[in-house]
Amino acid sequence: MASILHVGIVLENNDNKQQKIVQMFDEIAGTYDTANRVLSMGIDIQWRKTACDETFARYTKPITLIVDVACGTGDMMGYWAKQAKKAGRQIGKILGVDPSVGMTDVGKQKFPAFEFVISEATQIPLPNESADILSISYGIRNVVRRGEAFSEFARVVKQGGYVVILEFTKDEKKGFFFTIKDFYLNKVLPILGGIISKNRAAYEYLPTSIEGFLTASMLQKELDVAGFETEFVKSFSMDISTLVIAKKR
Repeated sequence: MASILHVGIVLENNDNKQQKIVQMFDEIAGTYDTANRVLSMGIDIQWRKTACDETFARYTKPITLIVDVACGTGDMMGYWAKQAKKAGRQIGKILGVDPSVGMTDVGKQKFPAFEFVISEATQIPLPNESADILSISYGIRNVVRRGEAFSEFARVVKQGGYVVILEFTKDEKKGFFFTIKDFYLNKVLPILGGIISKNRAAYEYLPTSIEGFLTASMLQKELDVAGFETEFVKSFSMDISTLVIAKKR
């Protein structure tokens, strides 16, 4: 369920949060990629490329498996493959994991060479220490049991491997750029997202989800508890997006 402008719905209680999120993504899967590119104005492409390049610069061992969790329609998987080719790196396999059948069905059409499995971030169907790199792009905010997911990431990733997170984090401090971002997220995005997807309610949850999420420093602390040491942090475009690359200890 990955997205540069990750959408959501009003959630009723903790028990059905994840189910409702998955259902929503199934419903908007057909317009998802179009809405993504329009709402982000394409700037997420460079963010994703940077995430791949910075990771490849750090992980120099042979890469047998890259796992993209909350993979959605497979965008990040495509950039892993593209940037690996540019860097002259060989990847044995790229696997997408997502609980939304609708989103992965679109992904399979876009990337028939990749493998997709239906699964939650807390129950990745892989053996212990099998992945060299695990990424999750604009999806960790919508994982209800985040602590369990981070523990699962630590189980799946090899010692010395990396977790790569791209996400909208809560602002550490407010200022002029915060005001601009806040106006776009609260006023402009729901209208545009609603027009493209015909589901405005789905795009009205984003500002709330960001405000209710973590700051970049809080995110790093949670990764540290799970067994990862942050090696690289970068904010993009007036702190709209944050990249965190952490190595498994």
